[in-house]
Amino acid sequence: MTETFQFKLLATDGKARRGEVSMPRGTIRTPAFMPVGTVGTVKAMYLDQVRELGADIILGNTYHLMLRPGPERVARLGGLHELIRWPYPILTDSGGFQVMSLSGLRKLDEQGVTFKSHVDGALHHMSPERSIEIQGLLDSDIQMQLDECVALPASPKEIERAMEMSLRWAERCKVAFGDQPGKAMFGIVQGGDIPHLRVRSAQALAELNLKGYAIGGLAVGEPQEVMLDMIDATIPHMPFEKPRYLMGVGTPDDMLKSVARGIDMFDCVMPTRSGRHGLAFTRRGRINLRNARHAEDMRPLDEESNCPAARDYSRAYLHHLIRANESLGGMLLTWNNLSYYQDLMAGIRKAIEEGRFADFMAETQENWARGDLAPL
Repeated sequence: MTETFQFKLLATDGKARRGEVSMPRGTIRTPAFMPVGTVGTVKAMYLDQVRELGADIILGNTYHLMLRPGPERVARLGGLHELIRWPYPILTDSGGFQVMSLSGLRKLDEQGVTFKSHVDGALHHMSPERSIEIQGLLDSDIQMQLDECVALPASPKEIERAMEMSLRWAERCKVAFGDQPGKAMFGIVQGGDIPHLRVRSAQALAELNLKGYAIGGLAVGEPQEVMLDMIDATIPHMPFEKPRYLMGVGTPDDMLKSVARGIDMFDCVMPTRSGRHGLAFTRRGRINLRNARHAEDMRPLDEESNCPAARDYSRAYLHHLIRANESLGGMLLTWNNLSYYQDLMAGIRKAIEEGRFADFMAETQENWARGDLAPL
């Protein structure tokens, strides 16, 4: 731990990077996967479990926490860390993703976004300054600039407009953030699926000399190949000595291929959302526990896993829980999925340290391709 925000590269293997982000509330080992705790909870998990699985940091969402319980209330209660009993780093998304996902409930102009609450219909205006203010009231350790995330496909004119406004908002967010020792504000590269717009965005943000940089607006409907092409176009123009965060990504394969391109941090609802819907991520690939083939299979998901959910419970029981819509089914599969994601990150970090990331990536993909155990 340090009193200031610091990022240190410990090893590289090709473009893959092994590093550490040091902050007053803890150290984040990179490459890192951040479980999503949108409203102050990683769904279907105790935060003690999340920590035990190896998470150094979790994510909260500015828009959702603005609606309830409200940032001023969270501040009165001692901040988000105190409220949810998570004394380690928290990153907060700025609300920019909701500009896209809640497009039917918002109006947008140069000054910011006016949201109509999906909870009670009340209007909330979020300017870049208010986004940073909310994140400060939450006492977030890594705060994201407010940006406009555009769903793909979109017209080049619309993508460029949103990218340019996001740059102007980044400048306003930097001023609003000011100097907060031990904390950081990250800028967000936009530009859709147009390489030269990604380059312009990354170069302009680099000139702001922020403490970290994210690539946003991907994994929003485009094929994986397009996402990877945009990463390839953007990475050379992002500061080498600063952490790089790929927002909202993704699948294990997405993360492996993105690490190979130089990404340091990830977040995604996929492991938690998939778990609640009966889908398990394992070293043998994805396993759908809703399938009838598991109904009388007393084998575990993965006999070699360190996670009790994967090692100690039968597929038959997991299948029964999911088909019966029992909450325990989603809890166990979420536990398994977050365990797998954190184990994958730990394996990636170790492989980079040992200079064998390419081999690790190939072995991992071969295991996925081999597939699950044969049915009984």
